[in-house]
Amino acid sequence: MAAAGPEAVKKEDGEEEQEQVVNPWEVSAGKGGVDYDKLVDQFGCQRLDAALVDRIARLTGRPPHRFLRRGLFFAHRDLNEILDLYERGEKFYLYTGRGPSSEALHLGHLVPFMFTKYLQDAFKVPLVIQLTDDEKFLWKNLTVEESKRLARENAKDIIACGFDIERTFIFSDFSFVGGAFYENMVKVARCVTLNKAVAIFGFTSEDHIGKVSFPPVQAVPSFPSSFPHLFGGNSQLRCLIPCAIDQDPYFRMTRDVAPRIGYQKPSLIESRFFPALQGENTKMSASDPNSAIYVTDSEKEIRAKVNKFAFSGGQDSVELHRKLGANLDVDVPIKYLNFFLEDDDEFEHIKKEYKEGRMLTGQVKQRLSTVLTEMVSRHQKARARVTEEMVDVFMAPRPLPNMFG
Repeated sequence: MAAAGPEAVKKEDGEEEQEQVVNPWEVSAGKGGVDYDKLVDQFGCQRLDAALVDRIARLTGRPPHRFLRRGLFFAHRDLNEILDLYERGEKFYLYTGRGPSSEALHLGHLVPFMFTKYLQDAFKVPLVIQLTDDEKFLWKNLTVEESKRLARENAKDIIACGFDIERTFIFSDFSFVGGAFYENMVKVARCVTLNKAVAIFGFTSEDHIGKVSFPPVQAVPSFPSSFPHLFGGNSQLRCLIPCAIDQDPYFRMTRDVAPRIGYQKPSLIESRFFPALQGENTKMSASDPNSAIYVTDSEKEIRAKVNKFAFSGGQDSVELHRKLGANLDVDVPIKYLNFFLEDDDEFEHIKKEYKEGRMLTGQVKQRLSTVLTEMVSRHQKARARVTEEMVDVFMAPRPLPNMFG
């Protein structure tokens, strides 16, 4: 259950240690970073083990994504049921989303979309992507018009990830909510008491009612009947949601309500947080440009940010580093390479050499800068090819006749 705010707990030496807080609007933890084992127990989800990863590889006939190989997507809810039905020749669809609060995405924002593209390509299934411009209007100091503009700009970055236009529908809440979608929203809303919403999301008496009323909006894309132009007549089609684990509270609520209104529970596959450059105790923040690498950053900006701000687990001097090696548990460049360096052998070699002091922090940062520069450059070129007409097509409510083809 997500907490409304951090609590202090006494340690044995009498000092107070901040309890971690993980919900859709706040992620904070103590010096050790987020305790994912504790989070899995707290949220009641399951660990994604090697057997499930191997099964995905066997069913799709392709190597598992590095996010799976390296445990970056690490938890799930009923993923085994999705794989069971896929193995029987049945269908499902994907649902993910983005809250458009900034002009450009940072690398942490890209992670779920990179993984969702892999899932779409591997399983050959349709995808709905929700842009919660209404949520950002409710939580941020944005006008309706600015929220809508940012949603469209963010859609261009999402399209640049390479999604299949014949299998993908992108929608913004301000433009799409109504009809069957709204009917499902009020069905969900009637099933969730205020006390339950407070317990799940940590709302307080100071929160306006717009915030309290929002969760059903993010819940109902889990139900195929919300999209009659796509799934008309197939109200029992299963849904798989790739997301970061801070979004879990929304879908705990959704899974509780679904059987009560005649729908299937959505399944989830959940990721760790992508750390800020300064360390892993929080996720990257769009409000602090020096905490993140953005998809609009130049090569010079990327190298400068990595060299200046990426927290190092190396020692204070070359001599000491050669003797003691690096602490990989806190080293941000290693964590970033874990996400983005595709070659497993090279990654393991870097970790070994760095940990044993034969590789220096500057060398690791140099390799990371090259990896990030190449990736961001590819993204920028892909985004430059996205036209306004392409955005219109992706966001047009339309049948997708080849979505399972």
